[in-house]
Amino acid sequence: MTLDALESIALDAAHAAGAVLRDGFAKRDALSVEVKAHRDYVTEVDREAESVVVAVLRARAPGDPIVAEESAPAAAAAGRRWIVDPLDGTTNFIHGVPTFAVSIALQDATGLAVGVVYDPLRDETFHARRGGGAYVGTRRIHCTALTTLDTALIATGFPFRDLRRLSAYLSAFERFVRATSGLRRAGSASLDLAYTACGRYDGFFEIGLSAWDLAAGALLVSEAGGVVTTVGGGADVLAEGTIVAAGAALHPAMLALTRETLGTR
Repeated sequence: MTLDALESIALDAAHAAGAVLRDGFAKRDALSVEVKAHRDYVTEVDREAESVVVAVLRARAPGDPIVAEESAPAAAAAGRRWIVDPLDGTTNFIHGVPTFAVSIALQDATGLAVGVVYDPLRDETFHARRGGGAYVGTRRIHCTALTTLDTALIATGFPFRDLRRLSAYLSAFERFVRATSGLRRAGSASLDLAYTACGRYDGFFEIGLSAWDLAAGALLVSEAGGVVTTVGGGADVLAEGTIVAAGAALHPAMLALTRETLGTR
């Protein structure tokens, strides 16, 4: 299959899952909430949305491994695989905060190939395929052209699950507060990356993430002309679970701060 065809599959799967999320959000007061781990939650809506995504992928891309947060987080495989977060922003969803998304990516032997982040409440679809640019709907998007941090608006996420690096993170947080025009913490890494890809945010950094939090958004930023690395400047953000993403001219300034505060474990 061509990347165009694979992107179409991801779009259809994301929109189908988004319909489940919209319906569930309207009925969230009746949801039962399970605790997967400390500060990590799952609802039946997460699972239903994931089952919808998996059904589409298995029907239209049979045989491809699927790495999905709720059903098969350990099912990593070499070669082509789908990386799925059916509800990125579950804590927001549970509390009625309207900031969450479906995130679907395809990775092959070359790297990230397709990425879709769908915001079902705003009906915004951010999508990209390798070498084809990044889009919101049909409009081409681009990362910021800023070169310095002083006027930049930066997104981040708190390391809320594993607090062993909290002190280092707070040091980075302070450095960015002092260096920029502001920081935002919205609670959905995939949307933070989508917003970075379209220039709403000038950059994004976070630690303690999983591959399904990052995969689709990382491709969006790269295809929008940005640069994506780990907080220490490495390339394998999915394996390490840390990220610095920004426009090409701004990324070095962000990376300088994260290297000093977060670049070593």
